[in-house]
This record gives sequence, structure tokens and C-alpha cells, in this order.
Amino acid sequence: MSSSGPRIFLQHLTAGYDAVLHEGFQWIDLKSKLKPGDTVFIKPNLTFPVFRQGVMTNPACVESIVRGLKDYTDRIIVGESDSGGYNRFDINAVLEKTGIRALEKKYGIRVVNLSHLPNRPLEFAYKGREYKVPFPVLLLDEIDLFITTPVPKIHMNSGVSMSIKNQWGCIPEPSIRLKLHPVLEKVLYEINKNLRPALSIIDGRYGLNRSGPMEGDAVELNWLMVADDLYAADYACCHLMQIDPRSIYYLRHVEKEEAGPRMENITFSQDYHQFIKDKFYLKRLWTDYPGLFAFRSFSLAYLAYYSPLSDILHKLLYLFRKPFYDYQTPDQTQK
Repeated sequence: MSSSGPRIFLQHLTAGYDAVLHEGFQWIDLKSKLKPGDTVFIKPNLTFPVFRQGVMTNPACVESIVRGLKDYTDRIIVGESDSGGYNRFDINAVLEKTGIRALEKKYGIRVVNLSHLPNRPLEFAYKGREYKVPFPVLLLDEIDLFITTPVPKIHMNSGVSMSIKNQWGCIPEPSIRLKLHPVLEKVLYEINKNLRPALSIIDGRYGLNRSGPMEGDAVELNWLMVADDLYAADYACCHLMQIDPRSIYYLRHVEKEEAGPRMENITFSQDYHQFIKDKFYLKRLWTDYPGLFAFRSFSLAYLAYYSPLSDILHKLLYLFRKPFYDYQTPDQTQK
């Protein structure tokens, strides 16, 4: 947590990403956190093969962040790992389709696939077991500031997905993520503890309601958040979504590890209540429950994803529900 209390900048996107980010960087005093020659890493949320509103960080937002950071440093990296879980897909194709790969040449930055970079294990104990989670050396040793750029969305298994949950996608191997779901709260804490200092830029152009992280109702929110504390960002974002942050188990877990955020200790650039719009909620279909049960149980995760029955079980499920990752879905307009 920030020693002087978290600071959160909130603004409507009426004037566009560039203007809002410029003001937000000044308000959180980015120049005190990022100096010329420092290396900054930007982690968008790219959980689908093509751009979807509310599901993924808008590529226009990513480009605007890169443009804004060029005033502070020339050493900028944008990256993500392969995604898809059981239906893995190569994030390189996503970087190409969304135009993020093109930023490399346009702005002289690096765009990387974290799944193809060296890693070393984060080691910790939890509930009587020892864990070794592979994690990119780049993020552990070679950057000076980490910036996560999620969207505000409902997640059918973890409740919500914003600043803290976005780093789940930094684990380079999707199959390992499936194994670790039952201890997600501890893994997320250990990951984010190792990424400090970090900022959150929540792309609230659109959010995702009712379901998620891939399917749901895209909701136009038209705001951007810039925060110097990831947990505070998610607590505040939950309030904007009209969700009790203490109902989210992985956010609640931080209080077992350290002093958690409190809304009264956060300094906002303006009254956050004016940014509250739609009430977010979760409504599961019956076809969502097999994934939820596997998410919470090591034995069921093995049965669903690694056992000889895995393919058969997924084929049965797909008789009633199409796979989440449909490569034929067209890109949505990047407004």
C-alpha cells in the first residue's frame, strides 16, 4: 500500500484518452515514479482472439498510454502471455490483429509475448502446501514500473476482474493457470507483491456486466481511472460497479497478508459518486457451473483439464455451450 495513502484520478473520456491520461499522470505525480531511462511495462487485458468491447482493453487506450509515457521515458514494453486455458491460443496473433504489434515500429517500443521469455519460479507456502509458480524474469528483474490496464468486468468464477486479477495473465503457461485456480487468491497476492511499484489504468470506456470474462453485456461507462495503488483501484472500481469489494474473496484475502485499502483513506481527484452508473451483477447459466466447480477444486480441475476424460467432458459441454474462444468472431469497433 502507498505510505501516504492511495491517490486515484477519475475522469470522463469525453475529451479522449490522450487528454485524460495527460491530466491523470500529472495528478498522481508520475514524474516522481518514472524517470528518463527507466523501463515501464504495460499489461493490457487481451483475453480474446479479437477485440471485444468490455472484454478487452481497447487498443486505442494502449496506444494512448504509450504516447503519454513517451513524455517520461523511451523504454516502454507492452506484453501479454498466451491465453485461452484449455483452448489455448497464441497471443502473437492477438497482438497483430488488434494493432498493438504495430506500436513497436510506430513508437520505438518493445511488444513481447511473455510465454516466450525466460522465467523463474515464485515460491511460497499456502494451506500446508509448497508452490512454485513460473513468472517472467523480465517483470521481476528488468523493469522499474509496472502498469496494469484492465477493464471493469464481472467474472463468473472470481466475481470481478480488474487491476489485481489482470496479472493472472502474466503467468506464461495457460495450463499452469488452470492448475492454480483453487489457490487464485494467494497466487494473485504473491504476484502483485513482486510487481511493486505498480500503477493501474482502468479502461472504463466499456465494462462487462452479467457474465464474464469473455461473455456478457458490454456497458458503455465512458470513464478512465489512473491509480497509484492496485488494491485501492479495485476497491474503488467495485464501488463504481456497486459491488461490495469485501464480497470478492481474492480482494478480501489481502487483509490476511497486510493492511487492506479503505475508501476513506483514498484521495480522489473528484467525487467518485458521479461515475456510478449501471449496477453490475453476476448471473450464471447452468453451463457455467462445471467450470466454477473445477475452478474451486484441485481434483475437479484435474478431471476437467488433465485426465483422460477431459476431451470427452468438454465435447459434452460444447453440445450445450459454444466454446468461449471463437476465432471467427469479428472485431468490434474501437471507439
